Amino acid sequence: MKVRNILGERFKERAFEIESQNLMTRGGYMKQVGNGIYSLFTPAKRIQNKIEQILREEMDAIDGQEVLFPVVMPASLWQQSGRFDSIGKELLRFKDRGGADMVLGMTHEEAAVQMAMNVAGTYQKYPFMIYQIQTKFRDEPRARGGLIRVREFTMKDAYSFHTTQEDLEAYYERAYCAYERVYARAGVPEVLAVKSDSGMMGGKISHEFMLLCDIGEDSIVLCPDCGFRANMEACDAFTENAADAAIEPLKEVFTGDAKTIAEVGALLHMPDEKTCKAVVYQRNADDSYVLIFVRGDKEVNETKLTNYLKAEVHPALDVENANLSAGNIGPVDLKTSATVLFDRSLVGATNLVCGANKPEYHLTGFTPSRDLSETAEYLDLCKAVEGGVCPNCKKHSLKVRRGIEVGNIFQLGRRYTEAMGMTYDAENGERRNPIMGCYGIGVGRLIASVCEAHHDEYGPIWPITIAPWQVEICALRIDDPNVREAAENLYAELENAGVEVLYDERPVSAGVMFSDADLLGAPVRVVISPKTLSRSAFELSARDKSFREDIAIDTAAETVQAKIRELIAAVNAKVPERL
Repeated sequence: MKVRNILGERFKERAFEIESQNLMTRGGYMKQVGNGIYSLFTPAKRIQNKIEQILREEMDAIDGQEVLFPVVMPASLWQQSGRFDSIGKELLRFKDRGGADMVLGMTHEEAAVQMAMNVAGTYQKYPFMIYQIQTKFRDEPRARGGLIRVREFTMKDAYSFHTTQEDLEAYYERAYCAYERVYARAGVPEVLAVKSDSGMMGGKISHEFMLLCDIGEDSIVLCPDCGFRANMEACDAFTENAADAAIEPLKEVFTGDAKTIAEVGALLHMPDEKTCKAVVYQRNADDSYVLIFVRGDKEVNETKLTNYLKAEVHPALDVENANLSAGNIGPVDLKTSATVLFDRSLVGATNLVCGANKPEYHLTGFTPSRDLSETAEYLDLCKAVEGGVCPNCKKHSLKVRRGIEVGNIFQLGRRYTEAMGMTYDAENGERRNPIMGCYGIGVGRLIASVCEAHHDEYGPIWPITIAPWQVEICALRIDDPNVREAAENLYAELENAGVEVLYDERPVSAGVMFSDADLLGAPVRVVISPKTLSRSAFELSARDKSFREDIAIDTAAETVQAKIRELIAAVNAKVPERL
């Protein structure tokens, strides 16, 4: 293809702060249609096609059957599963012309069960996996970063069905490995699998695949000593408290207008870890209050709280309605209508400062083991922290990093098959609900994530396996007949050999041509100019600047193809074996 024919403009001016969005906009990969909705130009669509092909090959290799579910579904499917009411505004609901409730698919568990129901009625049909690559819509309130977080997106989602938990677990391992192969083949073998929270998907075991990146929205907890990895939302938090030599009595002290942990600590000369703070939420459904007591230096993990309560929550707006004294709330002699919970960061703590449940006063000497009821239950409700205790090896070794989620897998269990009444005849004649697994990868987000991981100040550095074109020919001084003849001969040879080649023969300066080539990101570049021809050579170079050399004109096509094979082999060398 010739650069002059590519629809879309390339420009120098910085467009956005997030680098993938900036470079893919400047490079003419995409165009915004609406908030979180994009059209893709040819370069991005070619990358998408290659990623989709990798996905198909890896899903087929683990016995997947490609299908296609509808984008629009009757609300009755989601009502059967219970998600029509439990999911918020992210699920786009509407009525058709007949007045029937409909939804736009943001995920397709219900459609998968509906497809398999009544056609997989005997144990002999199991196990099986069906997958699709489909457009979805999630009315995301925080669309940002171009293709990083969008509302309309293309996704590969797969659903496996099993008769035993053991069979699901064995297949889950195969899918886990297939995902590692997908990312390695796409040129980002550094993607990590981390333990995650299942959220609205359900199930007890799930993993997210994360690309560590400063602009990532997720916090990833890592232990470099033992290899433990988890999303912050799913990471167990452990706190060690060293008991003081002497246990002080409770004492009421005047603290005036000091209400925050920082203000009270400064006034009483107490570090944050020697305080107990109160955090108040309200349930979304009925605005009832939930009060959590946690060590002063810790933060409540709202996902853990939501999972424990089995209810969505929001920070409380008016605590006086729960008979609480804002800024002075404490666990001793507390009288409130709120649900009261204690985080396990308080276990073993002594001589803490806490609220006295009246304005302008706090208590010192609060020791939970002495001052709380023996029946008090301590829950894991706070976030893990940098330098915290690793849940696996118990060392103070935790690191917290940012990451972009580029895929997820879930062991769903029977949540959907039970709710929707899908059954099969077991070997002993009993009717049973099959067990499900679910496996998703967002294609557009993966494209943007690869760009985040592999770029320089000039443009994307696409891995050879997903690059829109493998090689670009830059013909400088196309008005020179010798340059034109040499460039067009090489272009024809490479095209005839099946190489994905881009040809720039525009009458523009070298600076403009190379700038555009950097933005288009072909891994291999061939420069043909009067200067190279004077050396009886073409200049062969890498987009990542890993090599630059003169090559013989007569064997240029063969040399370029050999270099492409070398780059592909380097990517494939990092791909793990299939299970």
